[in-house]
Amino acid sequence: MTTSRDPQKRSGRAKLETSAGGVVYRVQDGEPMFLLIRDSYQNWGFPKGHLEIDEPPDAAALREVREETGLDDVALDGAIDTIDWFFRFRGRLVHKVCHFYLMRSDASGTTPQRAEGITACRWATFDEATKLVSYANARDVLMRAHAMVRGDDPAGDPAQAPTPRAGVHTEPPR
Repeated sequence: MTTSRDPQKRSGRAKLETSAGGVVYRVQDGEPMFLLIRDSYQNWGFPKGHLEIDEPPDAAALREVREETGLDDVALDGAIDTIDWFFRFRGRLVHKVCHFYLMRSDASGTTPQRAEGITACRWATFDEATKLVSYANARDVLMRAHAMVRGDDPAGDPAQAPTPRAGVHTEPPR
């Protein structure tokens, strides 16, 4: 994990939260389309959420994609990347680590999980998605996923999540 130069972050006072999510794609007219969600803050990104007790990250990612998008027809293709960031929530410093997995689907119908603040689901081309995704670290995940779909960056073991890369932003927790 990347070491922080911020003494408050290094001190261990940050609460660690682990999440998992998925970058879902389907092929339409020979081109990959990527599934994005919009949260209640109007940010576009990928479905993700907390791991349940003893739940492996890949299983959590599949569950979160199904819950947040209503898309049941999803299959795991492999681990993409693990990212992390720091943010403040209710005055407390949180260190969020999120494992992302590439998933494929043949279905297109989605239903946003409004009870969890998901306001929209949208399929987008790679170019559209890179413009829509709100956070730079999520765009990095998208770029890696796109390379994997094209065959330029083969997926690893779906159960193995890569080492996190650090970032700092103010994304609200999910």
